[in-house]
Amino acid sequence: MKQRSTFLFSVLAFGLAFLYVPIFSMIFFSFNKSRLATVWGGFSTQWYGKLFSNSQVIDAAVLSIKIALLSATMATILGTMAGLALARFRQFRGRALMSGLVTAPLIMPEVITGISSLLLFIMMAEWLGWPGQRGFTTITIAHITFSMTYVTVIVQSRLAAMDMSIEEAAMDLGSKPWQVLRDVTLPIISPAVLSGWLLAFTISLDDVVITSFTTGPGYTTLPMLIWSKVKLGVTPDINALASVIVTVVAVGVAISAVILARADKRRERDIQMAIAANK
Repeated sequence: MKQRSTFLFSVLAFGLAFLYVPIFSMIFFSFNKSRLATVWGGFSTQWYGKLFSNSQVIDAAVLSIKIALLSATMATILGTMAGLALARFRQFRGRALMSGLVTAPLIMPEVITGISSLLLFIMMAEWLGWPGQRGFTTITIAHITFSMTYVTVIVQSRLAAMDMSIEEAAMDLGSKPWQVLRDVTLPIISPAVLSGWLLAFTISLDDVVITSFTTGPGYTTLPMLIWSKVKLGVTPDINALASVIVTVVAVGVAISAVILARADKRRERDIQMAIAANK
């Protein structure tokens, strides 16, 4: 038993090291004084100063954040509605087709999704005259299309594990369906909705392939900018930029974990109070 525990611990340690040592080394070399990304030349924060004074990086970051915020919000709304439909309405015409269309982007290569989105926008421009050019709107629509599937799967899974007797009890007490949705269902699945929003935001902020097919001149997102710089070689300013992104994502995950933990504690407390009141 002891040997097995040691083996499992070693495998876990190796896996964590394989994932996080490159990230920590990248953050370490972002404080490198040398212009060579992997040769230590002393401690310096000059690359962070140059990074935040680079208008090209700032503009790309602002564009990426705007797209990610809008696409994640719309994807969460649409994905939650789709998840509710698939989880609560077991039998309706076209359910199998809808379920297949929802899960298809999860297994479809991104290059296929990008090409199909590009062809769609080209045909719409020829037939309808819109969009006039590819840019913010086309990128956002494409991101909503593939990120809402993740939200749908998360919300549907949470609803499948939810006790429907709670909703039935609320309706027996006189609540209307929209009141049950607002006062019972949404508060219970709010952690899943928040998780879906965070996942959609991260996927949108990170996407390169689909964005490259749906963007146009003057609309360069942060991942595309990083990709274009990396092709010329990794420099310390890229390490600094990646370190900032890692820090922002880590802070966001920590904040969401605290929010979800407080929501679970509040929910458990409300359940205990309801049980105590009915005794």
